[in-house]
Amino acid sequence: MASAGSRSSRNPAAAPPAGNVPAASTQPAVDVTAITTRDDFLLELGQALGGQASIRPVDSVAAALESLTGRARRGQVLVLDALNANEVRSTVDQVQARAPHAVILVFAAEALERTVAAAVKGSKVFAVLPASPVDARKTHAVFAGVIEEATARKAPAPAPAPPAAAAAPAEADPEDLELESTRSAKALQVAGLSGGKGRSLAIAGGLVALAALAAGGWYFTHGNRAPAGQAVAPAPAAAPLAAPAPAAEAPEAALPAAPTADLSIVQGKVDELLEKARLAMRERRYTEPAGDNALLYYRSAVAANASNGEARDGLTRVAAVIAGRFDEALGAGRFDEAAQNFANFKAAVPDDPRVADLGARLATAQITKALADGNADRAAALIRQAQQSGVLPPEQLARWRSEAARRQEDARVQRLAGLVEDRIRDGKLTEPADDSAKAYLRQLSTSAPSNPNTQRAERDLDAAYLRKAREAALARNGAEADRWLNEARAAGVPAADLSAFQRDLASAQSKAVHAEGDRLAQLARDRLHDGRLTDPAQDSAAYYLTQLQSADPDNAALAAARADLAKQLLDRAHASVQAGRNAEQDLAAARRFGADPKDIQAAQQSAAPKAASVDPAKLAASLKPVKTVPPEYPQSALTRGIAGSVLLSFTVDARGDTRDVQVLQSTPPGVFDHAAVSAVKRWKYAPVLVNGAAVEVPAKTLVRFELPKQ
Repeated sequence: MASAGSRSSRNPAAAPPAGNVPAASTQPAVDVTAITTRDDFLLELGQALGGQASIRPVDSVAAALESLTGRARRGQVLVLDALNANEVRSTVDQVQARAPHAVILVFAAEALERTVAAAVKGSKVFAVLPASPVDARKTHAVFAGVIEEATARKAPAPAPAPPAAAAAPAEADPEDLELESTRSAKALQVAGLSGGKGRSLAIAGGLVALAALAAGGWYFTHGNRAPAGQAVAPAPAAAPLAAPAPAAEAPEAALPAAPTADLSIVQGKVDELLEKARLAMRERRYTEPAGDNALLYYRSAVAANASNGEARDGLTRVAAVIAGRFDEALGAGRFDEAAQNFANFKAAVPDDPRVADLGARLATAQITKALADGNADRAAALIRQAQQSGVLPPEQLARWRSEAARRQEDARVQRLAGLVEDRIRDGKLTEPADDSAKAYLRQLSTSAPSNPNTQRAERDLDAAYLRKAREAALARNGAEADRWLNEARAAGVPAADLSAFQRDLASAQSKAVHAEGDRLAQLARDRLHDGRLTDPAQDSAAYYLTQLQSADPDNAALAAARADLAKQLLDRAHASVQAGRNAEQDLAAARRFGADPKDIQAAQQSAAPKAASVDPAKLAASLKPVKTVPPEYPQSALTRGIAGSVLLSFTVDARGDTRDVQVLQSTPPGVFDHAAVSAVKRWKYAPVLVNGAAVEVPAKTLVRFELPKQ
């Protein structure tokens, strides 16, 4: 996943903040584990975070999991340096399974951003950010949301807030009190996981939201100060309708914070507030800009004098405009804009009976769209949100919840089935244990045994096991073939199917043997034609015929090829003898490949004229024994106390071996013959040379058998 490291320093956490990135607290809020081997990336990341977190670089997923599961003091964040997009989703899935509390950030080169974003779509990845180089400002901005998410996943779920103070306005809503920083970070989260033009616009929108947050902070500390003599009242607190769901319950379905209305109140005289409201209405500044709009001034006037008819009528007119905007945005599918209008409508006329209808319409449109898009996780989160707010009837929510759960399960099953298919394609059938086709199929079979995707994955893996067994068997690796057959058997492949497979395999093996035999026979014929009888050692006719004899001894071409090789070897031996060269190697090879012993003897005797002038007795006298083996005394003769001797004749061939051992005379007859012959057959002599050529020498010897002395 990571590229080769550079020569830069590997201490990014200590690097000074880059550019104008705001400096964070010196005490890190979370721990960051970064899977990378690029020192330059670590340096850029450390500069971008500016001390918001401590960074631990690791080189593998296993090391990252050890780090993420072994820490407990702070929230955990995993950074993936995804310069190779092929393994991103696999890594994300492993981390989500083993460390669900960790927040995952992916950094990808510009050319890979779309590919990586598509690969992690539907996962728990918080954002996909640019790398090479790291965008310091964007990374720093997104990390605010990362810290909040990591802290929330680590901390227990917050308890329900106490009832609001009596001074709180009736229209206050928990959605209106979400922090702007959370909304901005979540907007960037969505931007990171989007692709193409929409992704760029979403990122830009997220940065604009951050800028708006900063501007809003300045306004509330500086720009919202009333003129001399006036005071600014802070927005009242509101009690949430229900405690938020624990982060661990369904962290993958977290939603960006809902848009909120400006609930601040400007203190001042009612007449002055109404005059500002009238001017804002004439200039169509109904809800914008922040701090200077009709909604703010009319709400402030009602807060100052609840019975003021003009102020209440003004709020009704503003609400009518907002309702029209809501209808337009909802009809065009601009749900964020519709949600903002809904929040403003509630702020204007919280007791209006249309509030429930608008909320129900918005929730219905959002849930329907999420289901239509196949985003079951988002639909489930929206359903929970609608249940908490009570804007939809329980019966409708129950139907949608069931549909979302079904689609979530379908998506999970399809994802696992896809992982099984990917691992089969990669050859990872059983290893590694937690990231193999077998491991993912086990999860599938446990959760959805009757699902068609599960059954198809089972068939595919069974077929892969048998394919592996076939390949191993054809390669004559019996142990490996048995291993894959055992895997298939354990996976539930029927015995009848295994028997049929083994029959087919036997047929395939037979065909493969014959095909290999034909190949070796052709190679041998080619080498015979080229005169390459015994050399080179690994590419000669003798080599390929030896292979053929071992692989396919029944091959129809074997006998003819052996006879042809033996003949050519004899011919070459004849030529060597005539030229005065040693021909024993060729004669030995000819004998091995089935040459007629008479033909071999004729070739050996073709050198006889050169030795004709030498007396055989002198040749026999020149024999020098290299190895002699004493005969074994027959036990029967030893028991009866019989001694004797055997006179033998034999021939010492050109290599010094004895052959044609014959008994000429024995005393007593037949008692010691076998023992004497057996001993002489194992004797060895130095070859006798005549005119530089080794010749055969006839010889005789007397073998005595004497009783041991008492």
